[in-house]
Amino acid sequence: MQRRLFLTTLGATAAAPALAQQKLSKEPNPQIDYGGFERLTGDVRQLRARRLLPFARFKELAASDDTLLLDARSETAFREGHIRGAVNLPLPDFNAESLDDLIGRDRKRMILIYCNNNFSNRRRPVPIKAAPLALNIQTFINLVGYGYANVWELADLIDFNDPKVEWVRT
Repeated sequence: MQRRLFLTTLGATAAAPALAQQKLSKEPNPQIDYGGFERLTGDVRQLRARRLLPFARFKELAASDDTLLLDARSETAFREGHIRGAVNLPLPDFNAESLDDLIGRDRKRMILIYCNNNFSNRRRPVPIKAAPLALNIQTFINLVGYGYANVWELADLIDFNDPKVEWVRT
């Protein structure tokens, strides 16, 4: 009896992940696709690893008229300080229309991004975020997911007081 109970429990335990996966794959809302997000995240990981720029190269590329320097932090944080030349579209406002309005229809346009975690200051307007939740990661995934694949990210940790950063407040 004990052996049968153990095997039954073992079978139920082994089946639990499969059942959980089955339940997770069937989203009740067709406008939410966690599985699609997981696939996109996996697809973007290697691309992002090749698109990390040292600060000097980041600034050099940002100087081009054809390049968009995008700050996806909140509007309040952007007003409190940002890199000169950046434009603001907070990540929660990303959708096909808002990105098209800001970036344009050229899906190959170079887009440079940075976030709070690129700054060593660790205070407003760039308080540090938990590393796995750094805004760069989410912004990169979202831009690629909306079809803008020419995204490049600031790799370095910098001080916004460094004059080379050209930190401005609006």
